[in-house]
Amino acid sequence: MKKNNFLAFDWLILIVILVIGLAFRLYKINTPLADFHSWRQVDTAAVARNFVRNGFDLLHPHYDDLSSIQSGVDNPEGLRFVEFPLYNAGFALLAKFFPVLPLEIYGRLVSIIASLVVIAIIYYLLIKENSRLSAIAASLIYATFPFFVFFSRVVLPESTALATIFLAIFFQYQYSLKNSSWRFIFYFLSIVFFAAGLLIKPTVIFYGLVIFYLFIKKFKGAAFKKIEFYLYFILAALPFLFWRNYIQAFPQAVPASEWLLFSVNTPNGLQKIFFRPSFFRWIFFERINNLIFGGLATGFFIIGCLKKQKNIFLMTILLSAFAYVFTFQGGNLQHAYYQTLIFPALAIFAGIGISLIINQQKIFINYFVSSLVIVGVLGLSWFFSYYNVKDYYSYSQDLISIARIIKSLTLPEDKIITDTIGDTTLLYLADRKGFPAPIQEFPELKAKGLKYFVTMQSDVKNSMKKEKKYQLIFENDKFAIFEL
Repeated sequence: MKKNNFLAFDWLILIVILVIGLAFRLYKINTPLADFHSWRQVDTAAVARNFVRNGFDLLHPHYDDLSSIQSGVDNPEGLRFVEFPLYNAGFALLAKFFPVLPLEIYGRLVSIIASLVVIAIIYYLLIKENSRLSAIAASLIYATFPFFVFFSRVVLPESTALATIFLAIFFQYQYSLKNSSWRFIFYFLSIVFFAAGLLIKPTVIFYGLVIFYLFIKKFKGAAFKKIEFYLYFILAALPFLFWRNYIQAFPQAVPASEWLLFSVNTPNGLQKIFFRPSFFRWIFFERINNLIFGGLATGFFIIGCLKKQKNIFLMTILLSAFAYVFTFQGGNLQHAYYQTLIFPALAIFAGIGISLIINQQKIFINYFVSSLVIVGVLGLSWFFSYYNVKDYYSYSQDLISIARIIKSLTLPEDKIITDTIGDTTLLYLADRKGFPAPIQEFPELKAKGLKYFVTMQSDVKNSMKKEKKYQLIFENDKFAIFEL
């Protein structure tokens, strides 16, 4: 297939799209970290906050939860070992050395910049592998559709990991095309970014299929005889393997994760969903169709996937994305932010579908009408998606007020217990360490250094007041604080 050239005016088009994408992502960027999925965002931000305060010890990241809720093992030091904290350290460095913005805004800005990098790479790859029209359509969908926008500006490592793995794909793509001395620079840059992506979010490993294909495309059957083929994956995987081996010594700091493959948490405990009808309904109908594409735009994605004479390189991106979804069925069903890693595939093939529909027209009036129809469908889809996503930006003002009162009545070193069912948002907002649920009896918790219990349950508050076992420090119609 003949490659299209990335021309000078493509820079102008791309800059306009990136400016639009940036403008959308700056919406409510200064809101407190109490919006949708705040329980996961605050754990990420807490690690960064502790870096700012206590130094950048990347081998011993800490957060606010001192309980055994996440790992099943007591964690009195509040150690946090999930992904290697490159993303956390990145925005913590900005907050420490350029303290003109709050830490949370820096966290969102890093995610935003990472998402813009992905948009730029998608535009470039589609110019080269498909068409300029598909590049524009896919980039605009990624830049503007509400679900894409929200999860491209949260304080989570997914967008940064996605940017690093797509930078790895971009540089490997250059390596596969060129035979100059620059090819080895592209090769090693690709390794570095792939290794970083695996450290930031190991699930990007599925995009290794794209890298694998690029090697096959360059060397054909001789790829398996090339030392650089094996060296690439060994060097990219080594930092991650070292990290995973290192954290095995800290079981109290590693959250349970086996359920992410096959199960979801429900009020009745873990329920198996592996290839159950509910999995397909929630992922493909509720999430991808309704939330991400707003219903109508899903048709463009389907048309793009069904296009004849498929581009194998682009198809590997699609296969990588859905291999990830079908492997981590529990995680993808339980948490909407897990779908961040499939955004590029969704945008790319929706863009291809739009391009295919428009280019099928032979007469200008039909071309014009089809373009208007597509714009109308995209507009309606955007509003349908926004109707569902707009509440993601909302947060409880009561929670902010409660956190402010806790900070005023307790000391920074005081450890507290909240009855937020494992949600650490209140701990983070109050800037206190402790337990996000009273998982043991109060005498046991007191012996572990917990000093205050914060309850937002009126029946719990009234029961404790009647017992008069613990001193009531503060009370209003929203919550109460008891000293243990």
